Amino acid sequence: MRWITRPGLPGHLLALAAGALTPLTLAPFGYWPLAVLSLALFYLGLRGTTAGSALWRGWWYGFGAFIAGTSWIYFSIHNFGGASGPLAGFLVGGFSAGVAFFFALPAWVWAKFFRRNNAPVSDALAFAALWVVLELFRSWFLTGFPWLYAGYSQLEGPLAGLAPLGGVWLVSFAIALSGALIVNIPALTRRPARLLTGLILLIAPWAVGLGYKGHAWTTPAGAPLKVAALQGNIAQEMKWDPKAITHQLELYRDLTAEQHDVDLIVWPETAVPILKDQATGYLEMINGVATAKKAALITGVPVREKTAEGIRYYNGITVVGDGSGNYLKQKLVPFGEYVPLQDLLRGLIAFFDLPMSDFARGPADQPLLKAKGYSVAPYICYEVVYPEFAAELAAQSQLLLTISNDAWFGTSIGPLQHLQMAQMRALEAGRWMVRGTNNGVTALIDPFGKLAVQIPQFQQGVLRGEVVPMQGLTPYLQWRVWPLAILSAVLLVWALVRRRTHPEERRLFG
Repeated sequence: MRWITRPGLPGHLLALAAGALTPLTLAPFGYWPLAVLSLALFYLGLRGTTAGSALWRGWWYGFGAFIAGTSWIYFSIHNFGGASGPLAGFLVGGFSAGVAFFFALPAWVWAKFFRRNNAPVSDALAFAALWVVLELFRSWFLTGFPWLYAGYSQLEGPLAGLAPLGGVWLVSFAIALSGALIVNIPALTRRPARLLTGLILLIAPWAVGLGYKGHAWTTPAGAPLKVAALQGNIAQEMKWDPKAITHQLELYRDLTAEQHDVDLIVWPETAVPILKDQATGYLEMINGVATAKKAALITGVPVREKTAEGIRYYNGITVVGDGSGNYLKQKLVPFGEYVPLQDLLRGLIAFFDLPMSDFARGPADQPLLKAKGYSVAPYICYEVVYPEFAAELAAQSQLLLTISNDAWFGTSIGPLQHLQMAQMRALEAGRWMVRGTNNGVTALIDPFGKLAVQIPQFQQGVLRGEVVPMQGLTPYLQWRVWPLAILSAVLLVWALVRRRTHPEERRLFG
């Protein structure tokens, strides 16, 4: 296996292949053991490299992960962005090459400052800590791109029970630690005490995850609510067509009128495809329908506001009927809802001029929505993929709600990855989640991250089911990522100090 650990192309190609395993570990494939294999191969490939070679090895791993795992971006750019096939492929490749540096820099830092090849237990712990730092950084830098986290692979796996304890971050830590310890087994066998420690650290996360899988951290806060989530299945090319607006408004009005014996009615993101101030009469009519049914109705609607700086547009949610509140989206999708460097990019290709791509970011600390007397944490589309942001709102709520329009990504794997991340948010929070989408997957998710009921993609329909408002905090909602972040910092400082004071630990063993 020395050719894997040496600098050079063979090791880089193995890193590329290891990264490309990432989407196979996630929805819709779900081969969760491959997550451990992927990180084990990545760790192994960093063992004998120079710092410079480690940087490129990390880049190849990241490029493999994103070119395979975010291939769904091609669908949006090509089908709705007006880019030719070659140009769309070039843009996706350029994007993947750029975000691959999220892995390249940590790999260089690892080889330069932290790697301790002759200390297999502490080296594995430090590798897992650096992996968590990498995922945390990806959720924050340049507004973040928190996609393809290793921990999502375990939603159906043995480590799922760790999510309410430390979020998806703790699951990722356990996977990285397991992969590194498996690689280090030959070195661990040389000392019985070291082997025992290594085996305990290898087995413990899986035992704890299995032990807490299905554990109820929260309790009902009231009686079940009957839900009707409407899936209009509006074709994306019709979504903002002025000729199709009346049809869309009538469709949701008629589907709503057909619902009886219901407490909560949910329409998807921008189900009302006109500005809220232009839809006043329509919303008043819908308010009357919902009130007559004694139901709360929640819908997505774009919002226009006049400010001192001029007119600003927001992607919003409003509640009518037996509820109240408005919400303006805070986490925007780059290029989909705002265009970075728009003075340079707008007008180059149609992709940079997509409809509704000039949204502003909503303010922080907005009050939660109210529906049937309960607090509802709202997430519009992309927002549900941010673990810490979602946890902040979830901790104040009894019910989670996410609305989306994944028609941008068609039949690709993107919408199913998106659904899986919503399931992880429900598991982390120990709360029911209502997920309303334009064309799927519309679903009710239970507090264990399981799909209680769903309706097929790409079909018009109404999902009917029940959700239970929940109270209480999971350990993750109470403490968030801070315990794991502090532990990771301690492990990295320890590795750095030991590497400087024990230079013999830098050498390869075996």
